[in-house]
Amino acid sequence: MSYKIVVDSCCDLPEEYRKDPRFQIVPLILQVGPYEIIDDETFDQKDFLAKVAASDDSARSACPSPELFMRAYETDADDVYVVTLSSKLSGSYNSALLGKSLYHEEHGPKNIHIVDSLSACCGEAQIALKAMELADTGMPFDEVVEKLEAYRDGMNTYFVLDSLETLRKNGRLTGMKAIVATTLNIKPVCCAVKGEVAQRSQGIGIRKALIKMTEIVAQEIIDPVEKTLMITHVNCYERAAVVKDIIMKKVPFKKAIIVDAAGVATTYAGDGGIVVTC
Repeated sequence: MSYKIVVDSCCDLPEEYRKDPRFQIVPLILQVGPYEIIDDETFDQKDFLAKVAASDDSARSACPSPELFMRAYETDADDVYVVTLSSKLSGSYNSALLGKSLYHEEHGPKNIHIVDSLSACCGEAQIALKAMELADTGMPFDEVVEKLEAYRDGMNTYFVLDSLETLRKNGRLTGMKAIVATTLNIKPVCCAVKGEVAQRSQGIGIRKALIKMTEIVAQEIIDPVEKTLMITHVNCYERAAVVKDIIMKKVPFKKAIIVDAAGVATTYAGDGGIVVTC
């Protein structure tokens, strides 16, 4: 059975898959002051970060329309697997669901399954790549769906950002019981809990927070030899490489991948942000 994997543009796929015909990326729209930027292959991170730094307004995003998702489902592939941003952080998941309804109304039955990643960026990529791995075995659609949902439920997402301001101003910190004092240079170590942002720990300064995050990853991982460590970075490859090396010395992951943040992750994680999934 042929298949297609549809993701929204918060999914930070490794570069070699971004033009792979098995994948299609449905873009979000990014907004910074008077600028509207499509989060597609034309996204210029350096220019975007400069616009954010020069703007008094917080950057934000708008989810894709249901029609964009519907058009992505219009494929000759028998099975379509869709991975979106956490429904607790974006309307992308609901838009993908509406797109599925529109598709069925216009075209009739088709195997389409939409996964709420309960994560973002490299977390979405982990699920999308797992969908590819499972589908490539030739297993039936329903079995892929079952295993994919179980994989999502066993995945952990952690992150450390230089600033939580963009998340806060856009109402994405509803799961946080408190925001630590930035005046003391205290950086929270955050995680995803049922798709919402929660604080897991903290460190004084970005370096100590990142080290604390690596310790948490090592403590909480289950069956690492069967898993991939994936790290999204926003304009800080060297920082991501250090985090990867520290974790890999602690934990025997099957492999580790560092990916550049696309537009949505750049918007919310901000310059210097690090996201880890496993």
